Amino acid sequence: MGGKFLSIKNLHVKVGDNEILKGLSLDINKGEVHVIMGPNGAGKSTLANVLMGNPKYEITEGEIEFEGQIINDAKVDERAKLGIFMSFQYPEEIPGITVENFLRSAKMAIEDKPIKVMEFKKTLKEKMKLLDMKEEYAQRYLNEGFSGGEKKKSEILQLLILEPKLAILDETDSGLDVDAVRVVATGVKEYRSDENSIIIITHHNNLLEYLNPDYVHFLIDGKIVKSGDMSLIDIIEKEGFEAFKN
Repeated sequence: MGGKFLSIKNLHVKVGDNEILKGLSLDINKGEVHVIMGPNGAGKSTLANVLMGNPKYEITEGEIEFEGQIINDAKVDERAKLGIFMSFQYPEEIPGITVENFLRSAKMAIEDKPIKVMEFKKTLKEKMKLLDMKEEYAQRYLNEGFSGGEKKKSEILQLLILEPKLAILDETDSGLDVDAVRVVATGVKEYRSDENSIIIITHHNNLLEYLNPDYVHFLIDGKIVKSGDMSLIDIIEKEGFEAFKN
C-alpha cells in the first residue's frame, strides 16, 4: 500500500482560546478506510476542518504531513489541489450555479486543465445513475431546495467526479433514511481504491455496515484514546464512550 500517506503528529488545535485537539496523532496509508467516532465536543469535526485548512482553527503544536509534505500552513484551495476533499455535515446552498457547472469548474480548478464538455456530461450521467439521482438534478442550483438526502448524494457525486486522494466524510450519514444511507455507501464503495484513503467521521454504524472499514478510532477530549477494528463499535453500543474515558 506504499508509505505513510497522511501522518498527523501530536496535533494541538484551538478555536479562539479554547483548545480542542490536545495531542492527536494518526497515520493513514493509501487504500485504507479509517473511522473516527466519539462523543459530541470531542474534536471530530475540528479534526476534519483542520485537515481541510479552515482558517478558524489554529494549530498551536504538531504537524500534518500529506504525501511527504507538511501542510500546516496550506490554504484550502492548495489542499484541494493536493487531492484533499471534505464533505460537510451541513452542505451550503449556492443559488445561481448549477450542479453540473459547479462540478466541472471545480474539477478544472483542481486539475488545472480544460475538460471536454461532452466527456464530462457522460461521466456525470453515469455517476448520477449510480447514486439514484435523476438527470435533471445536474441543472438545478447547487443544493438549493435539496432535501437532506439529496444534499448528501450531491456531496458523494462531488467525491466521484473530483476523485480526490483523501476523502474526509464528516457525518455524511447523519439524518439519512436507510435507502439514502445505502446509496451513499454505494458511492463511497465506488470511490474506494488502493490509490486513495477515506476518513469517515460518524455517530452511527449504519454506513459502516456497508463499508467494512480497516480501522476504528475513538476520539475523546481531543485525543485518540483507542484504535482497533470494527469490533470496537460493539463495545460502544454496549457500554458507550464512558468505557474509554479516564
